[in-house]
Amino acid sequence: MTLLYAMRHQAIYLDTAEDTSRFLQSLGNVDQLALDTEGASFHRFVDRIYLLQLSTRDRTAVIDPLPIGAPKELGRLLEDPNVEVVFHDADYDLRLLHQDYSWQVRNIFDTRVAAQLLGMRAFGLAALLEKYFRVKLDKKHQRADWSMRPLTRDMLEYAAQDTMHLLGLRDHLAEELRRAGRWGWAREEFARLEQTRWEEEDESTAFLRMKGARDLSRRELAVLRELVNWRNDVARRADRAPFRVMGNDPLFDIARLKPTTREALAGVKGMPRSLLERAAPDILDAVRRAVALPDAELPRFPKAIRWERDPEFEARATALRTVRDAAAARLDLDPGVLCSRDRLEAVARRNPSTMEALREIPELRQWQVDELGPDFLVALGPHRKAAV
Repeated sequence: MTLLYAMRHQAIYLDTAEDTSRFLQSLGNVDQLALDTEGASFHRFVDRIYLLQLSTRDRTAVIDPLPIGAPKELGRLLEDPNVEVVFHDADYDLRLLHQDYSWQVRNIFDTRVAAQLLGMRAFGLAALLEKYFRVKLDKKHQRADWSMRPLTRDMLEYAAQDTMHLLGLRDHLAEELRRAGRWGWAREEFARLEQTRWEEEDESTAFLRMKGARDLSRRELAVLRELVNWRNDVARRADRAPFRVMGNDPLFDIARLKPTTREALAGVKGMPRSLLERAAPDILDAVRRAVALPDAELPRFPKAIRWERDPEFEARATALRTVRDAAAARLDLDPGVLCSRDRLEAVARRNPSTMEALREIPELRQWQVDELGPDFLVALGPHRKAAV
């Protein structure tokens, strides 16, 4: 157990099961805590939790789960509905906590969400800490490899700052939400976060979601698929992030050029020389497999959902957007925070005629119905027809 950092209070680094258990048990009947996690998706093929940062009002600990596994006492705290857990931008942390430990946090406050609902345009943690506490976060470890061991002292100090001020920040934001009459908005958003889970991506179709894939022919898509599968195999074996094996730009260039020789492959812009030396045969084999595929087996994009043709849809969506934008200006909110495009379109498709029908649209929050519903119904009036 090593003393790390002193600001408002001191932080300790915990890397044994005994010290971690003793610290967590010493928290007693705490009803609020701040939490952050550090993964390594920028460096590793499979992301996981490499560090846990935890703060109460007067104590901070940086817990290393690699030597001790999941700290069960922490899981019990996070899943206790009587303990409010404060995050900044909880989505990623919640997904990792569920993926690695199967924990479901039950009582969430997200300072990023709170700041957005208050109309703040600069809602990153660094901006908020400077605004409220005049604390400047050092960003030099933003892309640090948290899977490395041992961690340096300044990396641990950097990690400790991520939670040390979060409870104080939570207090400021909660008070402002109440004064603005938006506390109910925030509570609904926080409750929805409780259902956040890590959703496994279908690796076999991930290449179709790469930026630029829709610009390729089906034959080029087949080459891209083979190359992505090859890259993932190499990255998985080395436990490296795929882009660290080869970037996307060279993959796309190879897919378009379909080189058949080592010399042609060497001419691809951005082709790493070291990779060319050891992997040229595998890359060329991937290209050959794709080129040899029968036309009937070439990949294609799945058909988009076809909505029944509705000539009034765009007119309704435009009318709703006008209402949303006017309300956003009045409330000093980013329009996308007030009601995102996909939610507007869900309303336009359903074309509700009553508040009850609006409340049944699953994409909408109830606070959005309360704030926008009456004006939405007025805007939809001239376009009224049976819902699709």
